Amino acid sequence: MANRNTAQKLSKRQNGQSQYITTSAPFQNLKDLPVPLTESQCVLHKHEILICGGEFKRYCYSYHILKNEYKFICEYPNDVILDGHCVVKLMDNNNKDNNEITLLSFGGYQYRHTLVMKYASVWSNDNEMNKSKKLEKLSNYNEWVPLTNDNNNPFHIGRNGDYYNGVRTLIGGSNNHLLFITYRPHNISVFDLNTFQFIKHDTLPTRNGISFHCFVSKSKMVKMNEAKNKKIMKCCYFVVD
Repeated sequence: MANRNTAQKLSKRQNGQSQYITTSAPFQNLKDLPVPLTESQCVLHKHEILICGGEFKRYCYSYHILKNEYKFICEYPNDVILDGHCVVKLMDNNNKDNNEITLLSFGGYQYRHTLVMKYASVWSNDNEMNKSKKLEKLSNYNEWVPLTNDNNNPFHIGRNGDYYNGVRTLIGGSNNHLLFITYRPHNISVFDLNTFQFIKHDTLPTRNGISFHCFVSKSKMVKMNEAKNKKIMKCCYFVVD
């Protein structure tokens, strides 16, 4: 009887392990980063995941999903200290070249920054690579440079007292010109990227503070009348409350 009970327990344990392995099978180990990064910010671009720095680490890489390989892009400037920053892909409705994108990096703890990068794929073929290298020299491609306003002066996003450590943002608006910023303790601000001005500040309905949270959009087009449609943007954030 004792042997039978032991066999039954062993069988149940094996079944449980088998079930665990089955449910976790969709996840697989990928090639390690050349440099370990924590609190890194990532942006998807075609078959690439752009990995932009980490906590106190300035390295940026492109991970090719199909090739399972990394390529170095650049480093953040030497005077930038990363600690809880955020990176988003800006939407340019006038850009006809979908091989090139613009990234915005800002936020952090005590050492805040506001930088942009015009990115051209580091995985291009030889002809495109020559073109990309030429663009890098002429237009500061694949390197972080200060965000500048209409007067070509460096501009920092954020007010004195805004706590942007672990800040999370979304791009929205009718022309993808609005930056929705969520940050500690439970704040949300809307920044106009065209006018370089804040247009709204409000408080999120959560009891606990938010930081390093998840912030995603759920947008849809609503028909207002025969002449035009209006874009409605719904935002979802996930925190432990």
